[in-house]
Amino acid sequence: MSKIQATITAVGGYLPEYILDNHELSTMMDTSDEWIMTRIGIRQRHILKKENTGTSYMAAFAVEEILKKTGTKPEEIDLVICATTTPDHVFPATASLTCERTGIRGALAFDVQAACSGFIVALTTAASLVETGRYKKAIVLGAEKMSSLVDYEDRATSPIFGDGAGAVLLEATTENFGVMDSILRSDPIGVKHLHLKAGGSAMPTTHETIDNRLHYIYQEGQAVFKHAVSDMAEVSAEIMERNSLTGDDIAWLIPHQANLRIIDAVQQRTGVDYSKVLINIDHVGNTSAASIPLGLWEMESKFKKGDNIILTAFGAGFTWGAVYLKWGY
Repeated sequence: MSKIQATITAVGGYLPEYILDNHELSTMMDTSDEWIMTRIGIRQRHILKKENTGTSYMAAFAVEEILKKTGTKPEEIDLVICATTTPDHVFPATASLTCERTGIRGALAFDVQAACSGFIVALTTAASLVETGRYKKAIVLGAEKMSSLVDYEDRATSPIFGDGAGAVLLEATTENFGVMDSILRSDPIGVKHLHLKAGGSAMPTTHETIDNRLHYIYQEGQAVFKHAVSDMAEVSAEIMERNSLTGDDIAWLIPHQANLRIIDAVQQRTGVDYSKVLINIDHVGNTSAASIPLGLWEMESKFKKGDNIILTAFGAGFTWGAVYLKWGY
């Protein structure tokens, strides 16, 4: 019996219409386009402004695009995994709410929380389930409303994050394409450097936590940067070495879009030509778990069947990892 592989067969995405550029940010706080571009390389980010909408609203657009362009019926989907740090609610899962919006019924649906590394964790998880033969068609999402966690009085973090959703359709195949390998890691040393202080069971929401602005992203930028540069670069090189790949063998390197200097470090360590590195941080910003699938969505027309692609990410936890894909269409 031929080995079952899990391969991406379609990509969908969604970015909110409203664009918050650096000029507008500079009217809200003491910052400037030059200051932001020099440090993180972001010129604008998309923000979900529509009232009473959350992450599942954007995720549904990405899923519907996949269903429409592949002619897939909602009832054919038997697995939905959503990577998100900004769920609509504590429960039910944003994956379930996305199913409700898109007419998917009866599928196993659950969320993955691995911060900015969430999509590659969800993709690896979905691929493992598809490879068992028990699931045939899986939707893997990375979707975030990061603006809901951003303190727009904090110039250190507010320019970084944007909103958006990306998704892939993952299907079983006996061809030698798809998710070929992955390396996923975590280290609790990062807990103190990047977290959300309040809103969980350890510190439930109170008037005091709100007044003290404890429901926004807390980040110690230098410590996070140091670990991200080292860990993303090394794990990308490791997965390439493990699969006997050189920089010349890689068609595309798609890193998490957190900081232009981090992306540069990964490119230099892997030896992948700079022209083959996806960079969309300037017009999308850091969309956390949505970052990589949005990159796949943006680049889809440039991929060719058989292309070797490396995905790599780093996030709170700390979590980090890399996935080796062989493009299937």
